[in-house]
Amino acid sequence: MARHILVLLSFCAALAGCASAPAAERRPIAWDGLGQDPNRSAVTKRRLANHSAPESDPNVERQRVLARLRPYSDAWWAVQDEIEAENDRQLGSKLVICRSCVTQPPGEDVTGSIR
Repeated sequence: MARHILVLLSFCAALAGCASAPAAERRPIAWDGLGQDPNRSAVTKRRLANHSAPESDPNVERQRVLARLRPYSDAWWAVQDEIEAENDRQLGSKLVICRSCVTQPPGEDVTGSIR
């Protein structure tokens, strides 16, 4: 039994050593959005405070209009599509994919034959 505990403690110590990094090598931490952002330092807080107010979200007004429309009507779907298109545009501007990672689709329709 003591041998199992010793093995377990050494395994935990090895994992703890791998999980911690020196302060000079800190990388961004995946943040779930709850609580304070661990990646945001006091410097960036001050820098953000000095900048002007961020660009307002165009979907805020669309959400208000959407709330006034009858759900699932043609007008409701049109506004909903605009909101989704804006969300996709914002995500596309933030998403960075290297050019060599994405393969370009072929110029012509390439389909297989069953023959």
